[in-house]
Amino acid sequence: MTGDDLRKAALALPGTTEHPHFDRIAFKVARIYVTLSHDGETANLKLTPDEQEFKCQLAPDIFQPVDNAWGRQGWTTMHLSKATEADLRAALALAHSHAVGKTKR
Repeated sequence: MTGDDLRKAALALPGTTEHPHFDRIAFKVARIYVTLSHDGETANLKLTPDEQEFKCQLAPDIFQPVDNAWGRQGWTTMHLSKATEADLRAALALAHSHAVGKTKR
């Protein structure tokens, strides 16, 4: 997968918008749920700590915790070139579901 693949898949999810975010590109609904590096190599997804642990154990070549306090909150790096389309779509849907749950009613 590539950064362009991530962009297309993220923007296809309901309510998602794209915004600059420091040195990355952010995709959000009410809150940011994924950021993309400018080189398109990696994405950082907001998962729960349990989801992060599962993904990292299941596919350690694709998923790794972000190496700081954000990582302990569930932020997980995804190496796009090692991911399949199914990996990308499943991870985005999971992260998106948390952001949708944060919208005001």
